[in-house]
Amino acid sequence: MGDFWVFGYGSLIWRPGFAHTETVRARLHGFRRALCVRSFVHRGSPERPGLVLGLDRGGSCIGLAFRVPGDLRDEVMAYLRERELVTAVYLERQLPLTLQTGERVTGVSYVVDRKHEQYAGALAAEDAAARVNGAVGRSGPNEEYVLNTVEHLKALGIRDHWLEEVARLLPSAQIQPGGATG
Repeated sequence: MGDFWVFGYGSLIWRPGFAHTETVRARLHGFRRALCVRSFVHRGSPERPGLVLGLDRGGSCIGLAFRVPGDLRDEVMAYLRERELVTAVYLERQLPLTLQTGERVTGVSYVVDRKHEQYAGALAAEDAAARVNGAVGRSGPNEEYVLNTVEHLKALGIRDHWLEEVARLLPSAQIQPGGATG
């Protein structure tokens, strides 16, 4: 089989963890990036769940499409499934992407399962920030995850106004370089 595409919209953007030969900005229609998954392990705990990103229905999402050589299909898919399907809160899908070049391709994407117990639903930015604030898991503080994602999106010229608002509401976002608050 030939090369295939993987769509990244969150931590895959800044830490894909798999070999790829090309990275292209892409849009996925019909889904939006949202902090809609309760994290009990990596960015929170059972006592203090954090929130991580999922692709939820509605709108569209700009992210990155990674071209993976066909001969790495089994290796990369095994890696992605181990990373993304640990608790089955995500559903693996082949979805149509529009690359920045205008080319339309199909990409492996992971969308949230709205029936899963970890699905947090649509949240106001204030509610999401309150849940993120203070949550810590195996992979570190939840705030770090959100702020890192926003920083990487901005560096790529990708704006996500809702996620940026969540980040702005976090206590650590109030501290500017040099110790100034703002």
